[in-house]
Amino acid sequence: MTNKTNAAYGAKTNMVTQAVGLFATHMQRNSTLNLLAGKMPKGEAGADATLRKQTTQHMPIVRVQDLGKGRGDEVTFHLLNPVGAYPIMGSAHAEGRGVGMSLNEDRLRVNQARFPVDLGNVMSQIRSPADLRKLGRPVAQSLMDRYCDQSLLVHMAGARGFHNNIEWAIPTENHKDFKEIMVNNVKAPTKNRHFLVDGSGVQLFKQTADEVELETGDLFTMDTVDSMKSVLDTIALPPPICKFEGDSNADDSPLRVWLVSPDQYNKFAAQPGFRSFQSAAWARASQAKQHPLFTGDVGIWNNFIIRKMPRPIRFYAGDNIKYCAAYNSEVESNAIVPASFGEKFAVDRSIILGGQAIAEAMASSEHSGAPFFWSEKDLDHGDKWELLIGAIRGASKIRFDVNTGERQEFTDYGVTVVDTAVPIFGRGL
Repeated sequence: MTNKTNAAYGAKTNMVTQAVGLFATHMQRNSTLNLLAGKMPKGEAGADATLRKQTTQHMPIVRVQDLGKGRGDEVTFHLLNPVGAYPIMGSAHAEGRGVGMSLNEDRLRVNQARFPVDLGNVMSQIRSPADLRKLGRPVAQSLMDRYCDQSLLVHMAGARGFHNNIEWAIPTENHKDFKEIMVNNVKAPTKNRHFLVDGSGVQLFKQTADEVELETGDLFTMDTVDSMKSVLDTIALPPPICKFEGDSNADDSPLRVWLVSPDQYNKFAAQPGFRSFQSAAWARASQAKQHPLFTGDVGIWNNFIIRKMPRPIRFYAGDNIKYCAAYNSEVESNAIVPASFGEKFAVDRSIILGGQAIAEAMASSEHSGAPFFWSEKDLDHGDKWELLIGAIRGASKIRFDVNTGERQEFTDYGVTVVDTAVPIFGRGL
């Protein structure tokens, strides 16, 4: 076979071209998770304006691409704590009475992730009706895209859940490689950001006799949305709003993104008036330069963009759900999904996102100078071939220990989760 490879092994120029092309394709996708990040700044002015080479803080995913050789494998994020004070009136002495300021920080690590793909051998190429080499690149790209999106989703949710099939690139948490694959610790939601549906309303996560306080009738409905809007309007330090590029109504009609599982979405979509929610999303799209997040399986209600997520974060009867029992602690406890859920019901996690919910750091590979790298290699004296796609990245939920004015609280800065019951057809579907 004369055309053995798309990019010959050891050909530096070709390897870099492939890597840069794959990375560009990855960053330009219209997947739900990718649409939750802003664009990287262009030029030095844009980079200086954001302190680092990072995307806007007004989107849920903040991407940082400033790790280079010799800079280590960690990125540090800072938050200026809220400042509260009363005015000093009249001629009362003000000097030396300035309100104090303090910073909190959070860190995340990056690591190398690689997907090798077997391209077959001379005889398999002869026997196959398709060119396995040409199929190899899109297969590798799909695997890496899936891994990146799903790792973001799991970190946002603070759990992997136990739904599992071939479409998952990340194993369940009981898998021996789970922690390494996730790079950074998956953190259960902080106490002030974890809610359950409770009849027609919501409540902070609660367990009774080691079981999650949920019933099979606690579904995701319009009442759930209305209740959470009331909660976010009244709590201290709610998740920041999202501002989408080109959205002319961003300040007058602020939005947050609410990711729901397919089963949560389908139940919500069956409610009267859902068509008007879809129409609201399409109308907002026309005011936001047709941003793709406002189209597809999506609706707008009560200042939430309610959008279907690609995979459910799901817990079945008898599964453990991790939670934080105290405001001032990150110690995680376990509550069990009630046995009464049986095989026909499960618990799905929905995710409310504001600005700066999760950080994704990307480092430059020494192979390509980009976060993605690529290789194709002959094996067994040219009889067999293998390609590999790799990326150096990491993600982590942004969390700070903040003073709310009432107490110190560990706080998932831009993300809140709401667990609900969902009817299902059977485990693993």
